[in-house]
Amino acid sequence: MSTIVLIPARMASTRLPDKPLADIAGRPMIVHVAERARAADLGRVVVATDTEEVAAAVRGHGFEAAMTRADHPSGSDRIHEALQALDPDGAVDVVVNVQGDLPTIEPATIRAVFAPLADSAVDIATLGVEIVREEEKTNPNVVKIVGSPLSETRLKALYFTRATAPWGDGPLYHHIGLYAYRRAALERFVALPSSALERRERLEQLRALEAGMRIDAEIVRSVPLGVDTPEDLERARRVLEQR
Repeated sequence: MSTIVLIPARMASTRLPDKPLADIAGRPMIVHVAERARAADLGRVVVATDTEEVAAAVRGHGFEAAMTRADHPSGSDRIHEALQALDPDGAVDVVVNVQGDLPTIEPATIRAVFAPLADSAVDIATLGVEIVREEEKTNPNVVKIVGSPLSETRLKALYFTRATAPWGDGPLYHHIGLYAYRRAALERFVALPSSALERRERLEQLRALEAGMRIDAEIVRSVPLGVDTPEDLERARRVLEQR
């Protein structure tokens, strides 16, 4: 399958202004993400952004950038616009969406999201990690996957929630918001209206489940560091400056 890796990046972060351009070990954060996506060796890597400064920084480090509108409600909408511009003839089969604020993500973690698409019944693939810290089990900022186990490393997603679920004995899984879409699934998803559960939980992947689309989650070993605050940025700097 022909694959493209798209990294949405926007400047309008309230908690960490100009986040994609934040310096980490001498390079902008978005460049670190692009480097890790390239190391995953899945296919062409492009940063989709609404800001010329981000595009210039990306291109200055040897990566591609695609300009998109500034009014997209989500990263999925942004990568869809970029895909249409980059591949108007429809040659790409799979679109991998890597968040632009994961500068320490391991290339193997990015590659792992591709695995569930080996099953032709899967529309969208994503990632999960077993929760080991008790406080995360009740933290609404830690999104949980409720799913049917297909193997030791894969779940068929039934629901995503900010609540503590499922109830009873057994593992809980933290959802990592990295996705691999079949092209047709991405096009269908962005055309769907916002759904009731999506609005209630503030989780856009529920729109796909409510529409009957299948999402499988590959279980990996660790949660990549997402940079949302100045404190997160300092943690990322400490990690990457040691490498």
